[in-house]
Order: sequence, then structure tokens, then C-alpha cells
Amino acid sequence: MGFTASRAALAPDLADASPGTALPLDGGLSADEFKRAFRNHPAGVAVITADTEQGPVGLTATSVISVSAEPPMLVFSLSSASSSAPGIATARTVVVHLLSAAQLPSARLFATSGVDRFADRESWGRLATGEPFLHRAPVWIRGRIVDRMRAGQSTMVAVHALQAHIAPAAEDAPLVHHNRGWHRLGSHSLLAG
Repeated sequence: MGFTASRAALAPDLADASPGTALPLDGGLSADEFKRAFRNHPAGVAVITADTEQGPVGLTATSVISVSAEPPMLVFSLSSASSSAPGIATARTVVVHLLSAAQLPSARLFATSGVDRFADRESWGRLATGEPFLHRAPVWIRGRIVDRMRAGQSTMVAVHALQAHIAPAAEDAPLVHHNRGWHRLGSHSLLAG
């Protein structure tokens, strides 16, 4: 059975809106309801870093998704509540680190407000292009920000992937955030191959 209901039948207030038109967002779920709905939806964990005139900035994100292989594009959400948001929002390039469970300390550090996330000079360096990167991350992707879209209290950031580093440790158990906690995926969690 296919989806046959028209846009007008499902949402009469959208019948005359053309694609790409900004629509009013009246009503909807409360913030608590929305958070509860997503609480059981697991997400991979990443650290995003950038360089600014004031120095390196970074944050932990669970919103990184790949959206295209040709051209290679990824997207992440940048909360306006993050202390790193202004720096990353104005950056031209970023480094997205896809973390394994072994990088839980980095995930916690970059999720903590009010600390110097780059105090441990042994844990990070700079790429030849200047961006800060984490030495122990099994995968990092350097990319150029190509678009930004305001979405509620966040900004969706689109990144064109330019360079990647994939270490042998990339096969390690990935770090996942689920129901307000950190988890390790592994063969024990495989349901079907």
C-alpha cells in the first residue's frame, strides 16, 4: 500500500506553501515531550573542533550524519547554548572526530562547560591547514562549511568533506549516546548480520 494522501489533506494550512517556504511553527510538542521521544534513539558521538582568532574551540555532538557520498557531505546541529557555538558558527572549516568507546574521556571533556578543553597539549595538535585535531581519535574528517540553516535554537551546519584520517583503531567499538548515558557497541549487541 502506497502513500496517497495529499499534502492539503494532511495539513490544510500547508496546501498553498511551496517547497522551501518557511512555515509558522505554532503549537507542537513541548521541549520535555520532544526530549522524551528521542531519549531511546541512540546516536554516534563526535567531537567537532575549529580554529578561531581567539584560539581553538570544540564541542561534543551526537547530531553528526552523513548526507551525501558524491559530493562527500555531512551535517551537524550546533546548539546556541554551547559556549563553542559562536566560534564554530563563524569558522570556515571544522574537524569532525568520530569517536570510539576508548575516547569517552574526550567526549566528556568537550561536553563540559567552563573548562579549558585544550589544556592538555599532549592530546591534540594542529593540521597543516591550522585546524585543531585530537591525536587519539580513530577517525577525523576535515571539511569546509558550505551552508548554515537556522532551526529553532540550533543551527544546522553542512560540511563538504575535504580530508580524512582513518586509523586502524577505527574498527574499535564505537561510542554511542543513549538515554542520557554513554555506551559501547560491539559484537555482543549485533542482532543480525
